[in-house]
Amino acid sequence: MITIDCQSHVFPPPYAELLTRNRGWIRVEKTLGNYRIQYGDLQSFLLNLESYDPQKKIRDMDSTGIDISILSINIPGPEALDQDIALEAAKLCNDTVWDICFHHRERFQGLAVLPLQLSPAEYLSEYRRAIHSLHLRGVVLYSHIAGKPIDHPDLEPLYTQAEQDGIPLVIHPTVPAWGEVIKDYSMIPMLGLMVDHSIAMLRLILGGVLERHPNLLIVHPHCGGVIPYLMPRIEEQTEVKKRGRDHIRKPPGEYYRKVYLDLVSPSPLPMEYVLRFHPENRLLFGSDHPWVSIQLFKEMVERLPVRGELKSRILGENAKALFRIDGG
Repeated sequence: MITIDCQSHVFPPPYAELLTRNRGWIRVEKTLGNYRIQYGDLQSFLLNLESYDPQKKIRDMDSTGIDISILSINIPGPEALDQDIALEAAKLCNDTVWDICFHHRERFQGLAVLPLQLSPAEYLSEYRRAIHSLHLRGVVLYSHIAGKPIDHPDLEPLYTQAEQDGIPLVIHPTVPAWGEVIKDYSMIPMLGLMVDHSIAMLRLILGGVLERHPNLLIVHPHCGGVIPYLMPRIEEQTEVKKRGRDHIRKPPGEYYRKVYLDLVSPSPLPMEYVLRFHPENRLLFGSDHPWVSIQLFKEMVERLPVRGELKSRILGENAKALFRIDGG
């Protein structure tokens, strides 16, 4: 049985240094060898690069029986940066992820990041380089593009190309543009990140992206945020009250059942709920490493009350098919 961690992060030191040049919403200061990332006046995070070291990640994978990790750049992605450095940042990130995967090809596969605030011609050029030349296995789709929603028409060329190529788009939360209302008491990392990527997912449905692109592969993280719990209310609004149906023909849940969910949650209760809620061939194991211990998530999944075949699917087989990983 192969075990694949679908949510595992890296942060290239040259990218951290590049971020110090940004002058917009994202500001980064270097202090005593670490970097403090500031999102306007809403939220700051201290970046410890040592925790993202690939060798440390491999040691943590070995100690928990993880065969392969799908690597992605942690926030902020290049889509949140000033336009004059966005493409440079995306290329640096994609090259670094490729380099890590190339030198540890049996342990890592990678996701691309794109400068989606630029023109479609510019971001699709980097998409083609990252996917077709570097052979990265998917694209990170952060929950908004410098405040622009992910169902915006500017992103339609990405959805067309990714659907055509069979390339997964992996949603990842970032600090919400509306974070002013919850910036107190650390509510942004507690609640805001989960709500923001849930809003992003719902916009893909209600905005008609999944209607227009029925074969688009989407991964929605963290047990689907709040969507699985609110889907009955969402469908009561669309199907009974006929609200929000301008761009869809089917109930929202029918689109959502084709989306992949990872089981990254610090409690087994949401995992168990999602197991009952979602198709078993659309569930993925993930850890959010290095933010959280891989061991915690591995133990919770191992204890789930499911048959061995389903557990094998969750731990690796579904991801192997989705990301087109050979071997195992």
